[in-house]
Amino acid sequence: MELGNGFAFIARQKRIHIEGDKYFVDLVFYNRLLQCFVVIEIKTQKLTHQDLGQLQMYVNYYDRYEKQEFENPTIGILLCTDKNDAMVKISLPENNKTIIASKYQLYLPTEQQLLEEVKKEIEKLDTD
Repeated sequence: MELGNGFAFIARQKRIHIEGDKYFVDLVFYNRLLQCFVVIEIKTQKLTHQDLGQLQMYVNYYDRYEKQEFENPTIGILLCTDKNDAMVKISLPENNKTIIASKYQLYLPTEQQLLEEVKKEIEKLDTD
């Protein structure tokens, strides 16, 4: 639901085989509204050009072997803890419209927020 409307979960750690080699795609979704696969890779370190190449390979795989003719090109999203915008720009083709690299930050709730959430859940159980 947090991704937006139309998303359907397909797989986590989706294994793909390419001439005997195994690769694992972190998350695969299908968006019914966009009519395309959405492949998400999550990196816990600063983004490298190798990470972009890996995601591009996954996008190419889905476009060539999974996508049907009536569907739109696969979208690749790479989430990382840090990135160099210039490296991303140089690593991706100028006309790129299918690969997105974005920095994420972990957000942990405070102790007070957790307690409030637990209280809400207990109240829901009591009213049922």
